[in-house]
Amino acid sequence: MRVRHDHLRTALDLAGVGVPVLPLREGKVPFGNCRACAKNVCGGRPNMKNPGPCECPAVCHGWAAATTDPAVLVSTAWAAAWRQAVAIAFHPGGAELTVVDLDDAAAVAWARATLPATRTVTTTRGEHWIYRGAMQSANGVRPGVDIKSRMSYARWLGGGSGAAVPLPGSVRALPTKEETTWARAGVASSLPCRTTWDRTVAAGCRHTERYVRTGLERGLARVRARTESGAGSQAFGVARFIAGQHVQCPGPCGLEALGEQVVAAAVSVGVPEAYARRAVANGLKAAPERAA
Repeated sequence: MRVRHDHLRTALDLAGVGVPVLPLREGKVPFGNCRACAKNVCGGRPNMKNPGPCECPAVCHGWAAATTDPAVLVSTAWAAAWRQAVAIAFHPGGAELTVVDLDDAAAVAWARATLPATRTVTTTRGEHWIYRGAMQSANGVRPGVDIKSRMSYARWLGGGSGAAVPLPGSVRALPTKEETTWARAGVASSLPCRTTWDRTVAAGCRHTERYVRTGLERGLARVRARTESGAGSQAFGVARFIAGQHVQCPGPCGLEALGEQVVAAAVSVGVPEAYARRAVANGLKAAPERAA
């Protein structure tokens, strides 16, 4: 199988203007680590979140492998990846760029009504809005909207149209509006737990009450521990775990009552109630064929 010269040529062109690039394999995802770097035992590349000693010449460590070095791009170590590549990705933060990934028509409509116009690239389901300037990356900052900049990659879909403008404060604020836990003095709601879990709402649950309550309390403790940031994401994870434990139950299992307690825990450390409810609802839906 020959190297996809069109992908490699595009990669070299992008690298030449300072945009770090890497090949993507089938599924449009980065190549997996080589054996020496499996499970990140090498410590990761220097620009990963946890810097390590890895100097692997292969396309390892996902977005962190992105490079502007033409010698690396055409190296023997990368040749096999180019032969299998189905697309190209770039590291926005490495090029001092931020991509607002709008995943559907509703997200695009929101951006057009809310954000400054900038360079726009059409995607399969929506649009990429590209701004000059780097920031933290974050997924799900609002429905259908992801931020791709530092420590992430975005698929290269062409140059798009329009001129990229400086990264506005409205975009920088997106990851913090809902994900940053407010100080307790600023909590806008002291949401009481309206529903508690017991056998009256979980007649079809196959688990013992002790099992359910122990798992719930551990989850609530994880949410309450997020006093600085991430309580909303933690609430999503706890709700997803809870739902997964009841997939095999005949139901009903009273998951809504358990979810109410997770929402209350998130609100208690400053997560806005609307965001907490959305995170928990999405988490409960994440386990396939869950019990009602």
